[in-house]
Amino acid sequence: MGKQNKGKKDVRYRLALIVDSTHEQVWQTTFTKGNMLFISIGSIVLFILIIFSIIAFTPVRSIIPGYPDAQTKRMAVQNAMKIDSLEREITVWDIYSKNLLAVLSGGVPVDFDSLLTANAAPEATLKDSMAYAQSDSILRNEVSQQEKFNVAGTDKKIRNIEGKMFYPPIKGVITEKYSPAAGHPFIDIAASEGSTVYSVLEGTVIGAGWNDETGYTIQIQHPDDIISVYKHNGRLLKSVGDKVKAGTPIALTGNTGSISTGPHLHFELWYAGEAVNPETYINF
Repeated sequence: MGKQNKGKKDVRYRLALIVDSTHEQVWQTTFTKGNMLFISIGSIVLFILIIFSIIAFTPVRSIIPGYPDAQTKRMAVQNAMKIDSLEREITVWDIYSKNLLAVLSGGVPVDFDSLLTANAAPEATLKDSMAYAQSDSILRNEVSQQEKFNVAGTDKKIRNIEGKMFYPPIKGVITEKYSPAAGHPFIDIAASEGSTVYSVLEGTVIGAGWNDETGYTIQIQHPDDIISVYKHNGRLLKSVGDKVKAGTPIALTGNTGSISTGPHLHFELWYAGEAVNPETYINF
């Protein structure tokens, strides 16, 4: 009885490879049930380790659904940079809106240099953007009402004109003239896309950024309460706070903004809060 139990414990199994045609034994091994269990567990652990290593240390992990690949990480960084840039643009546009409202109401223009220094730490929040959108809408309504009902003020002449040398903002053909009665107290100048846009006088850039309707827009505050505005640009060459001289390149023409119908420059000249005829002072 004891011998039989010992025989059962010593049962071994043989695994062999034999050539079918010649019955020649090529390879063989023997094992017990315990060996088989140990080999099976070891094989499973080794397989798991191999799969983990492939996923953790090779590009294969990028094909796993939901795993962020290099492109996704790069896009996340780029989006974070864009958000930071947008926050700065909102702050700049808020400053510009307040400055333009002050000019249109006959107040003293804001000192942008001191404001930019004071706003070195960004504080653009959702509340700021909503306040800017509201003030921008109010400004648009006020300007529209002035253009519609206060046509007499558009003939105002710029005082202290002596000694001012206005530089043409661009070389081109005026396609739409200054016409306050038609609701267009500005001018449009057709030019090939990518043409250089110049500052008409020396001054400081008080606004430079994107607007859905007017595209890339830049505004410059000049001495004697004069403001020049350049819209529908394809690219801006100056930023808020930059100092410019008459004839300094500030942008390249384009066809940006939802209301643009072709490559051109929409040019505005403001004096003491009112739009004036640029052709009175500039030889186009």
